[in-house]
Amino acid sequence: MPLHVGQMLRVAQPTLSFEFFPPKTPEGHDGLWRVIRELEVLEPDFISVTYGAGGSTRDRTLALVERVLAETDLLPVMHLTCVGTVRAELVDFARVVLDAGITNVLALRGDPPSGVGGTWTQTEGGLRYASELVDLLRRLGPFCVGVAAFPEGHPESPDLDSDVARLAHKCAAGADFAITQFFFQVDQYRRMIAALRSTGCTTPVVPGILPVTNPEQTRRFAKLAGASIPEALDERFRQVEHDRTAVHDLGVEVATQLGRDLLKIGAPGLHFYTLNRATATREVVEALRADGIWRSPSPTAL
Repeated sequence: MPLHVGQMLRVAQPTLSFEFFPPKTPEGHDGLWRVIRELEVLEPDFISVTYGAGGSTRDRTLALVERVLAETDLLPVMHLTCVGTVRAELVDFARVVLDAGITNVLALRGDPPSGVGGTWTQTEGGLRYASELVDLLRRLGPFCVGVAAFPEGHPESPDLDSDVARLAHKCAAGADFAITQFFFQVDQYRRMIAALRSTGCTTPVVPGILPVTNPEQTRRFAKLAGASIPEALDERFRQVEHDRTAVHDLGVEVATQLGRDLLKIGAPGLHFYTLNRATATREVVEALRADGIWRSPSPTAL
């Protein structure tokens, strides 16, 4: 099995992957580790670990990825941003990452320290664009570099064509793969991929799926990320919002169908935003496995 995600996406489709974020407390870390262990038995091809606004979780992100490498068979992708960091510091930290045995990285410009929606300002002596970080990492060592993609366009992009051009530029700078922001309509992904392919870019783009278990939280996330929830879908959630079980079941149903539709049109894999919870993601994966989409886990993993 290739140890670089980019190679994996070209030879072992469709891939299965999960995203986690480093908790702030020891209790949160213990809870996340239980979730990681629960989802590990599904044998994902890789997982990703996020990097907080302004690089605020850098050390916790690195520590979590190091533990994943040391104590599991999972292949981690570590997020890395250029917000609030000068070039020399990025170079030094990238070398620390390599020395830790981490070669798969998701290179992001990153959100402002104030969070999504705040004003982004280039750090003096730092990098301005994710494409610059991609180029830097490729020059520093044997990194496999991923980047972000936005089926509805980045909130700061003037239009989708401009955003696709930026994605193509990141790929030309050396990105091996891309993972999208979450979305809810397969046509949004289809249009983005068609536009990207028209530029001559063949980089694999993995769609991101968020199984909805808290509609109000999802609405907040969508607003900050520049994503949209279709009106008809939002109304379905509003009709059952008083019933947590019904919300959960609907979220699993919607995510499962989106996964089916995406793989049907040729998506190279599915990446699940777990929000550090296991149940909904596990149920979606099990439903898709029942369709024969992925192999079943080996008996020793169960």
